[in-house]
Amino acid sequence: MSNHVFGRSMRHDPPKAVAGDGCYLIDADGKRYLDGSGGAAVSCLGHSNAVVRAALHAQIDQLAFAHTGFFTSEPAEQLADRLTAHAPAGLDRVYLVSGGSEAVEAALKLARQFFVEIGQPQRHRVIARRQSYHGNTLGALAAGGNAWRRAQFAPLLAQTSHIAPCYEYRERQAGESAEAYGLRAAQALEDDILRLGPESVMAFIAEPVVGATAGAVPAVPGYLRRVRDICDRYGVLLILDEVMCGMGRTGHLFACEEDGVSPDILTIAKGLGAGYQPIGALLCQAAIYDALAAGSGFFQHGHTYMGHPLAATAANAVLGEILNRHLLTRVREQGEKLDDALKAAIGDHPNIGDIRGRGLFRGIELVADRQSKAPFDAGRKLHARIKAEAFAAGLICYPMGGTVDGVSGDHVLLAPPFIIEDDQIGELVDKLGLAIQRALAA
Repeated sequence: MSNHVFGRSMRHDPPKAVAGDGCYLIDADGKRYLDGSGGAAVSCLGHSNAVVRAALHAQIDQLAFAHTGFFTSEPAEQLADRLTAHAPAGLDRVYLVSGGSEAVEAALKLARQFFVEIGQPQRHRVIARRQSYHGNTLGALAAGGNAWRRAQFAPLLAQTSHIAPCYEYRERQAGESAEAYGLRAAQALEDDILRLGPESVMAFIAEPVVGATAGAVPAVPGYLRRVRDICDRYGVLLILDEVMCGMGRTGHLFACEEDGVSPDILTIAKGLGAGYQPIGALLCQAAIYDALAAGSGFFQHGHTYMGHPLAATAANAVLGEILNRHLLTRVREQGEKLDDALKAAIGDHPNIGDIRGRGLFRGIELVADRQSKAPFDAGRKLHARIKAEAFAAGLICYPMGGTVDGVSGDHVLLAPPFIIEDDQIGELVDKLGLAIQRALAA
């Protein structure tokens, strides 16, 4: 192993990945790992897609790079056309970047510049939700509401207001319908806008299905429609972060389609490039672009590798595979099979509190007691034990701690490739069940 790579952890050296085969990654010792989380909900097409690889080979032989300060490129223009053709109503312009944090950072800066351009510079406040995650750059981290990620960097972060999440398992009251709970949860947004002063609020940012910090928590019916109405009432921009839940992961190309809403700005990444190239994007309403075009004439932002021809080529090929092979339908079908298999295998387990999600985006929340929903002692680090046991068994999954409040709670996030077969769903569930059993016994 190299002694010079600055890795994610200084406690251990991970095995070296040397090959990919469909839903599996293979290490230098030949061990095969079923990728049950797509890395971090990235590898939606698996690790050896021939169509994407061929597209990249062809593009690099023609054009590898042209800086967007001087040129546009055919792959970038084709990708923008393709995304807007399938996007929620009104999303008309695409700003290409290299990943999810960059997309969110750009979205926040675009929202701010929009209000400056239209003569409302007093609007600068961002409202987000507790237990959200929007990226690790300083602006995106400030927007996010995950306590432990923010803690040591708090002095560097812009002030953001965080309201209650839409978290049905823990927040919906006995006897309350899902729709009634959704309206109550959305009311927290209006209350905070009024508290801060509507004239000062710039944007509300939320994940339609919360990913890493809470484990595939979907908005309840009606919640996002009510949020959209509140934003419209007070002139606040709605930013939907679909970096993890978008690009087919929930069974719709854009997750918010299922909720029947269209945001002002939408961010995507991860599955957009499916791991074959680093790429992200923001999509915005025509009115936002037009305001900048009529004013200063430029967006005061930019990155060296934005709109990279190879990255855009990969994304075009990924979108082609998703759409041409009808993988959205497959995601819904295989997602139901995964949900059924999880519930059959561990649904009655005394330490499984909730199994939730949409499509091939599923979360399992673990509890010390099902009746009270009390989480395990955070010091036990149950999520880390599950991850280690699963990895030893040849399964990659995405467990996290701090599910409830950023400190307490444990969940496992699953986001396997869209091409996962029935027998691989069985393998995933069997290995995860064994990992949970061993972790609880430790």
